[in-house]
Amino acid sequence: MSKINQPSNQIKLTNVSIVRLKKGGKRFEIACYKNKVQEWRNGVETALDEVLQISNVFVNVSKGQAAKTQELSKAFGTSDMDKIVKEILNKGEVQVGEKERDHDLTSLRKEIATQVSLKSVDPSTQRPYPVGVIEKALNEAGFSVRQGKPAKSQVSEAIKLIQTSKSLPIERAKMKIRVSIPKESAVDTLKTKIVELGHSKEDEKESGDDWEVTLLIDPASFRTINELLQKEVPKGRGRIEAIDFAATTTTTASSTASA
Repeated sequence: MSKINQPSNQIKLTNVSIVRLKKGGKRFEIACYKNKVQEWRNGVETALDEVLQISNVFVNVSKGQAAKTQELSKAFGTSDMDKIVKEILNKGEVQVGEKERDHDLTSLRKEIATQVSLKSVDPSTQRPYPVGVIEKALNEAGFSVRQGKPAKSQVSEAIKLIQTSKSLPIERAKMKIRVSIPKESAVDTLKTKIVELGHSKEDEKESGDDWEVTLLIDPASFRTINELLQKEVPKGRGRIEAIDFAATTTTTASSTASA
């Protein structure tokens, strides 16, 4: 790892991500380029020199206080700088500034509102709300964004909170699915079970050697129907396809499962 000759008292915290690891009762930090830490952890970047702004380990990057060699050896059990830096990179916590944190939270809140808009409807019109209306409802309901948790995993919680707070009439959009099974497996009892798991039936027909039905379902029923096909239909012969959410106007296949 090459040495960058930059005096410690001249460190400029521009475009810097500080990664901090507490070990052996002490705090150790490294100064990295923004976005490079995640690339390193994802295996996209493998060269330390492309990740580190300064090839040194600090106890405080912003003050330019470098860690002493004996402190590093005692805490990490080695004096190999590359090994020490890699451990901090892999296990350390990325420090986020207040402005960056606020920006990230705002972006995450916007993404959650967008996802809620796509997956919910106004019960009276069965049409989606604009993202701005959802954002207002989330604010009125007191929704707190959980940083570090993907937007997709916060959508259900956001919809439930809007419903319980009654800040906006809202319900989950129905998912349109197509189920197909071989005719020989399409006994009345199985067909009835599948249709009953749906909210409404849009189409039912025989196509070639298969029986097909198109249903509107609550998204939570997708897994239940798939498990039913796995149990009742010969392996690989049952098929469930998520066509779209009923609130949208464009039909796009989103996922398919074969039982």
